[in-house]
Amino acid sequence: MTAESVKPFAIKRTFDAPRELVWAVWTDAKHLINWFSPTGMKMGTCNMDLRVGGTFHYSLVSADGNEMWGKWTFLEIIPPEKISLITHFSDAAGGVTIHPLAPTWPLKMISTTTLIERDGKTELMIEWAPLDGTEEEIATFEAGRGGMTQGWSGTFEQLDAYLMTIK
Repeated sequence: MTAESVKPFAIKRTFDAPRELVWAVWTDAKHLINWFSPTGMKMGTCNMDLRVGGTFHYSLVSADGNEMWGKWTFLEIIPPEKISLITHFSDAAGGVTIHPLAPTWPLKMISTTTLIERDGKTELMIEWAPLDGTEEEIATFEAGRGGMTQGWSGTFEQLDAYLMTIK
C-alpha cells in the first residue's frame, strides 16, 4: 500500500504568532529542544540539517528516563510555507527501527507540514500517512488516530507556550 491509498492523519492549530517566527521555532534545533515533544516527555538530543536530503535526528526522554529516537529525512523545504519529509523511529545511530511501544506501527511515514499566515497568526497543519505500509501497519495506523491526536495536541500546547515566551 502507498500513502496515497490511506486517508492521512491531519491535525491543525492556529498560533498567535507570525509565520516567520513559527517557521523558525519549527526548523531550528535551538528552539526545538525547548518544546518539541508530547506531554510528559522532553527532548534529549536534537540534531538538525535542514536541507533536502538532510535529517532531523532526535531523542525524547520520558519522566522515568526511558528514551526513544526519531528521524526525519527532508524531501521538500519551501520556507516559510511547507516541509515534506519521511519520518520513522530510529536508534541512536540514526537507523530505522520499529516503534518501541507498538511493533506493528508503520516503519516509515510520509509527512507534510504547512504554515499559512492569517492576520498575523499562523495556521499550522500536519498530515502524515504510512509509506508502503503492510495491511497490519495500516490497521495499526488507523487504530492509532486518537493517540496521534493526543500526542500532537500536547506537542502543540508546548509549542504555543514556548511561542508566548519569545514573542
